[in-house]
Amino acid sequence: MTTLTDQTRNKLLKVSTATLTTAMFKRGFKNVYIQGVRRLAPGPNMVGPAYTLRYIPSREDLDVLSSFADRSNAQRKGVEECPAGAVFVVDSRGDATAASAGCILVTRLQMLGCAGIVSDGGFRDSPEIARLSIPAYHARPSAPTNLTKHHAVAINDPIGCGGVAVFPGDIMVGDDEGVVCLPAHLADEVAEDGWEMTVFEDYVLEKVQEGASTFGLYPPTAPETLTDFAAWRMKQGR
Repeated sequence: MTTLTDQTRNKLLKVSTATLTTAMFKRGFKNVYIQGVRRLAPGPNMVGPAYTLRYIPSREDLDVLSSFADRSNAQRKGVEECPAGAVFVVDSRGDATAASAGCILVTRLQMLGCAGIVSDGGFRDSPEIARLSIPAYHARPSAPTNLTKHHAVAINDPIGCGGVAVFPGDIMVGDDEGVVCLPAHLADEVAEDGWEMTVFEDYVLEKVQEGASTFGLYPPTAPETLTDFAAWRMKQGR
């Protein structure tokens, strides 16, 4: 799994997904925001490397209740093997008519120390999952068991989730708005850029709240803007 430095993790914990999409757009990446997912309960940012599960459509002779007793069942095996600090990312083909997982499996991920779970499908037991401390993102509640629509076939392979390519070890960042996937090799520089953007935008917001126009301020085209920002930043200790 990708090793995140404490410095990068701490910065990503304080940067919004909106800011990160802009930082990635500056680098030519337009498709990094997981489409159609929402967080079950608000909370601090989710940050961690992706550990993936891929579903294909289910088949009646294979996807029966007794298949859960098989320790090679990819859904159950993937949950048990998800490393501490990782984000469990599920490719459900955008199909939320059956659950990707339920409260017991999400609780197991929490107990293993995982950083979160993201699915472009749905969760069953969603009210119970919302009360857990682990960040959880899905398309919508879905009570039917995964076996009715999904067959788990691959653990920690490249997947598509919400229209985004997710490779094992990519850095997943989630906030109360959504989830962004950062290629692992860009995580350090994007975290630094995102942090710098966040500090500047906090300054801009404060000025706008005081009545300032955005012209010359955002973007900082007026000569005095960066000078004033530097003084503000020093005073704020940022």
